[in-house]
Amino acid sequence: YFDLDSATIKKAEDTKLEHVAAFLKDHQADALRVEGNCDERGTEKYNLSLGEKRALAVREYLANLGVDPRQVVTVTYGKAKPAVEGHNESAWSKNRRADFVVLTPKN
Repeated sequence: YFDLDSATIKKAEDTKLEHVAAFLKDHQADALRVEGNCDERGTEKYNLSLGEKRALAVREYLANLGVDPRQVVTVTYGKAKPAVEGHNESAWSKNRRADFVVLTPKN
């Protein structure tokens, strides 16, 4: 999760990202798609840009933990995919996030 108008990784998210990094290092055949998201405020262009910055910040953080950057792809959805519907801080705080999708190769 991110603060308003920010792509900075919060200290509270460190443990989650360490678990993701450990998984990727143990499953090097898999890849990860990091999906950057925003709350409903702001223009579409701004939110797409901020979502991209959030996804890239997560990718960089994982790389700094030893994950091969080629294992991580990023995409931005801006405000297009809210996790929580609502027009208040409670909903907005859950929509300022990066989602993870594990990409496993088919045999």
